[in-house]
Amino acid sequence: MRWEGRRQSGNVEDRRGSGGGRGGMALGGGLGMLVLALVVWMLGGDPMALLQQTGGGGAGGTASEVQSTPEEERTVSFVKTVLADTEDIWNAEFARMNKTYEEPKLIIFRDNVQSGCGFAGAQMGPFYCPADRTIYIDLSFFRELHEKFGAPGDFAQAYVIAHEVGHHVQNLLGISSQVQQARQRASEVEANELSVRLELQADFLAGMWARKGQQKFDFLEPGDLEEALRAANRIGDDTLQKKAQGHVVPDSFTHGSAEQRMRWFKKGLQSDTFDINNTFSTRDL
Repeated sequence: MRWEGRRQSGNVEDRRGSGGGRGGMALGGGLGMLVLALVVWMLGGDPMALLQQTGGGGAGGTASEVQSTPEEERTVSFVKTVLADTEDIWNAEFARMNKTYEEPKLIIFRDNVQSGCGFAGAQMGPFYCPADRTIYIDLSFFRELHEKFGAPGDFAQAYVIAHEVGHHVQNLLGISSQVQQARQRASEVEANELSVRLELQADFLAGMWARKGQQKFDFLEPGDLEEALRAANRIGDDTLQKKAQGHVVPDSFTHGSAEQRMRWFKKGLQSDTFDINNTFSTRDL
């Protein structure tokens, strides 16, 4: 991905030198959430209850100097540039909808963080908190994306960021709150399907961003789209379940199968406009 030399977002806060504190439950929606809560989902439990117990330490924390490497600082610059790209694209798209885009904040942390949704550990992976309209990323996840998920490449990382920004777009448009209300009235299987539809729509929005970003910045290099699609494949519910337990339980899916995630990302790549009902109005996901 060609990213160097472009504007970097001013909406990034670096908390790598801050201590995390234990709080309430952290809301997921991030890719790494699948790994942390997979066993709980399969057992029919509440992954949020597990998240309340993750991480240690007492309340509060003391800020200290950030210990970093040149490679990590390069990743920070990359994250700031990709976030700026999403700001440029979604500001323009919201203007076309006669709406104002409120740019999200992105917090880089290390090990654990106190978010507006509660305490969260790095085990969660990247996630979006609708309460404070903020994306949280521990940069170690990008290494895990390569080593643990087998999805290397900078555009795979950009896809992760764009997916979380997609959740912010859904939040601003009221989609997330409508889905949450519907999930509270639904059965467990129906609630899981609504979650899948929300996640696949975020994949669609990531694909749409990639299309618009290419048109505006010409940032794609050979192999970039394959990197994003590989990442979508490796974090599909079926892929993770088969790896964890040797078989797949479709009714427990909350993010979508590998095929679904790749297909909806591709749909976004082919779309110039966003229909807020797209993943919710079709019977066949």
